[in-house]
Amino acid sequence: MQNDKLIEDYELKPVPENERQGWFQLTMVWVAGIIALSATALGGALGSGMSLNEAIIASLIGTFILSILSALCGIVGAKTGLSTALVSSFALGRFGSMAVSVIIAISLFGWFGVQLDLFGSSLNKVISDVFGVDISPVILMIVGGLLMTITSCIGYKAIEKLSLFAVPLLAILLIGSVYLASRSFTYQELNSAPITSDPLTIGMAISLVIGSLAVGAIIGPDISRYAKSAKDSVIASFLGYFIGFSIVLVISAILAKATNEVDVVAIMIGLGWGTGGMLVLILAQWTTNNTNLYSSALGFSVIFQKIPKYILTIIAGIVGTTFAIFGIYDNFIMFLSVLSVLIPPIGGIYTADFIFRHRSYSFTKIDTIQNVRIYSIINWGVASCIAFMTSPSPTGFGLFSITGVSGLDAFLIAFFIQISICALQRKSTNKEAEA
Repeated sequence: MQNDKLIEDYELKPVPENERQGWFQLTMVWVAGIIALSATALGGALGSGMSLNEAIIASLIGTFILSILSALCGIVGAKTGLSTALVSSFALGRFGSMAVSVIIAISLFGWFGVQLDLFGSSLNKVISDVFGVDISPVILMIVGGLLMTITSCIGYKAIEKLSLFAVPLLAILLIGSVYLASRSFTYQELNSAPITSDPLTIGMAISLVIGSLAVGAIIGPDISRYAKSAKDSVIASFLGYFIGFSIVLVISAILAKATNEVDVVAIMIGLGWGTGGMLVLILAQWTTNNTNLYSSALGFSVIFQKIPKYILTIIAGIVGTTFAIFGIYDNFIMFLSVLSVLIPPIGGIYTADFIFRHRSYSFTKIDTIQNVRIYSIINWGVASCIAFMTSPSPTGFGLFSITGVSGLDAFLIAFFIQISICALQRKSTNKEAEA
């Protein structure tokens, strides 16, 4: 009974009120999921490709837009207490939701493998440089995959506890690193430091920032369903993305300017943070990959409802770890990038649909959901096609550009099409009622 309570994660029903949490805990989970090697590498790329002033402007604008996306999607999760996969069933129908679940699940456990691949190769470098010991990246991947799978099996409770422990340590190490790296430079010197990589425009940089975490914002209900209120979810979204993510990007950009080095782990080793750099690596990848595997298992739970989520998590963890061992980064990035383009329209559809049909988004009405909501499915297809047209090669066709971010294009197009569909349906219903 105690074990059942430990792994209970409400994957197929609303999170009860007594399990809901305030904005502080949710913020810690968001920040822990955001801080990863990929985030620091992005900040380093901004710092090496533009002036520091421009990097800060791009980071603030990009993370602000991400915050809005996360807040919109998070409100639906907080109001319903349901996961992204279940929320999408109200908007797309029962079968449509299964398609959503498959895409989200495969995409996220695939990215789990990518991050684990990066974890193993980077940790191998840290251990070799600091201790002079060469441990096979494969062994490190297996150990890392095991740790990440265990916490993901427990679910949100374990992710939240790990986040509360990790975030303060990560903050101390990042702030300490930027202090050590920049104490020999003035801000003006850092701002005027030469560009050391391919130059970036502010527009390109903003696109990179939004694109890096757009999928994470869209699957926000997986976390925000634990919010006490929609207000808590919105506050956590802005603190996590606008404050937390922008700070990570700016700090990484400063480190890149001060050291002419983009790899933050290498920077920390150079600054004498050998063990600290290892801790950042372990905690950052652990907390981020928890979220990937966790949301993947929630998606699979909607498809395989008779199999406990912890079993699905273990299977996904084993498959993701196997992918990492056999080099998913080299072989499947293109496939995962294509899947990722299909996810943002889902957020646009369910957020717009919720505005018009929020009374229908109740677990008590889940048995009355249509098998297919055909107009929403068509909307998903249209928005996804346009996203591929605006995505640069090789992921898409790069025929034209709207916002410069294909994921944001897909979200906005799906959102406004769904608004139009719902408005026309309401107008038609009202006319029939009057007749």
